Parts: sequence; structure tokens; C-alpha cells
Amino acid sequence: MIVKNEESVIERCITSIESVVDEIIVVDTGSDDCTRELAANISTKVKVFEFEWCDDFSKARNYSFTKATKEYIMWLDADDIIKEIELKKVKELKQNFDKDIDAVNMIYELGEDEEGNTLYSLRRNRIVKREKNFKWVGKIHEYLDVYGNILNSDICVSHKKEKHHNNRNLNIFENMIKNGEILSERDMFYYANELFYNKRYDEAIEEYNNFINMENAWVEDIQIALKNMSECYIYIGDESGEINSLIKSFKYGVPRSDFCCGIGYYFLKKNKFNEAIFWYELALNIKPRKETLNIINHSTYTWLPAIQLCVCYAKRGEYEKSNYYNELAAKYIPNNDMVIYNRNYLKDKLI
Repeated sequence: MIVKNEESVIERCITSIESVVDEIIVVDTGSDDCTRELAANISTKVKVFEFEWCDDFSKARNYSFTKATKEYIMWLDADDIIKEIELKKVKELKQNFDKDIDAVNMIYELGEDEEGNTLYSLRRNRIVKREKNFKWVGKIHEYLDVYGNILNSDICVSHKKEKHHNNRNLNIFENMIKNGEILSERDMFYYANELFYNKRYDEAIEEYNNFINMENAWVEDIQIALKNMSECYIYIGDESGEINSLIKSFKYGVPRSDFCCGIGYYFLKKNKFNEAIFWYELALNIKPRKETLNIINHSTYTWLPAIQLCVCYAKRGEYEKSNYYNELAAKYIPNNDMVIYNRNYLKDKLI
């Protein structure tokens, strides 16, 4: 792992994985807290190294890989953990490992709601054969460039982020541009994302459009760009841009639930309940692709369209159907305030 100022989380991470790894490489990129000292004292397996930060995550990660000495390398971030149930899967993977495997990807769970449901997830290549010398690519939002025999595992790594989003990545991108560096398609996509996260919506829309129009842009990144663009348009009050971004997504593949929910919301705001119901029901009938490396918004496949269908049917006076969808949402978020409010509201309507 590469780290900086992670004293609040590094022990949690290391202790979650210590029992199934043979060595733990911690590369510090300039901490001014107790991260290095804490890491060194957590386990005898820990080896701490230092890397002079140069605004390049791939260089730091590639350096960390050079310090590994075992046959296979697994990477984590300091605010990741392996839950006990997933740790058992890692142990089973090691015990039955096929040495012809070049890389293993795992599910990356990005946050949980109050019920323990996964909010977002994607797949990341987590374990690689050291002799293949796979490299990290990209200064920001770096990725492992792997090939060969890749195992799609069902093991989950949980991201337990505690730090708030800042403008660090945006500053790196803007310095790259200032220095005359040519942004790759991937860089352009993530630059637009950083503008979006920092609420610079007009600029984000412009950069998303530049990215979408590039010849070699990855289709699944284009889909994310279009969804984020639709939200940018919501924030600036442009309904035409909002719906056009959502509809344009169909050019790049079959409808995804997040787009269907977005279109449903567009019609719901206009009190066009028949149209909203169509899109929310379609969202419920779509299943996420388990093998995708793209981010999955789990709420849009489960409780979100259900709770919105509850609203739509209530507005049409169809309270039995409204109640059905509220209870469907309750299977995922039983203690949510919206579910409880709807249940109390519908109680008198169902008599």
C-alpha cells in the first residue's frame, strides 16, 4: 500500500489482512503524522519504505511493487479492510490457487448504508503475479494494466473512507494542463469528474463532451460521463440537457438502471406519473452485470425505484400498488425514514 497521513485507519487495514499475507509493504509518500511509526509496530510482517511524492500515483504504486518479494502481490489502500467472511475466501483462494493465474480481480465495495447494504461497487484487479511485472498507469485514478489468465473472484474488499473529498486531484490535473501535458482519454474523463465533484458544473459539462467525442473513449466511461452530465444539468437548472444526456446513453448499450431512474425522476418532477412508472419499473427489472469493471449503483437496482414507484402510485390514488412498492423498498431499507413515513401515510388510505 501507499499511504500519507493515515494514522486513524492504517491499523484497521493491516490487522484485517495480516493473517493471510506473508509480508506487508507500506510506502509512505510524505506523512507528517504517526503513520510510519504505527505501521511499523502493528506487525512484524510490515516493512516501511519512503517515496518522495511527485504528483504521480502510478510511480508511487510501481515503486511499492518493486519492494515486494513474494510470488504474488496484493494491493490495498489504507482505508480498505477485508471483512472476516471475505478473509475466509482469501484463505480458500490461497489454499487452492492455480499458479497459471496471472491476476485476480475482486469486488470493491464503496460504502454502505445504515442497513449494511452496499451503496456502490466495481471490480479492481487486486492480486498479480510478480514475475509478470504488471505496471500501474496514470498519474491520477491509476489502474493496473494486466493481461493473460485473469480470475474473476467473488471476494470483496470494503472501502471505509473517512477523509472528505478535496481538490488535490483537480490541482494535479490543472498543473498537468498548465505544464502542457496532453491528457489521455482516461485523464480527460477523470478531469471532468473532478470538476463535477468540485461543483464546477459548466466546466465539467464541457470536458465531458470533449471526452465523449474522443475516438478511443471507453464505452463504460462514456456512460458514467453522461450520467454525471445529467446531474450537472440538474444543478444548473437545464432540463433539456438533463434528459438529452440520459437518452444519449442508449447509443452506447442497453439501458442501465441508473439511467432509467434518472429518466423516471425527470418525468416525476413534471408530475407525468405514467411515464415515470414505466422507467422505474424498467429499472427494477434490470440486473447489474456482475463481471463489469464499471461502478454499480446498487440503490438504482433495488430500493430507489421501488420507493419512487410508491410515490407515483400514491399520486395516482392506487394505494395497494403504492403499498406493495413501499414494502418492497423496506426489504432493503426497513428502518429508512421514507419507508416509515410512507407506511404511516398509507395506513389510513388502505382501510
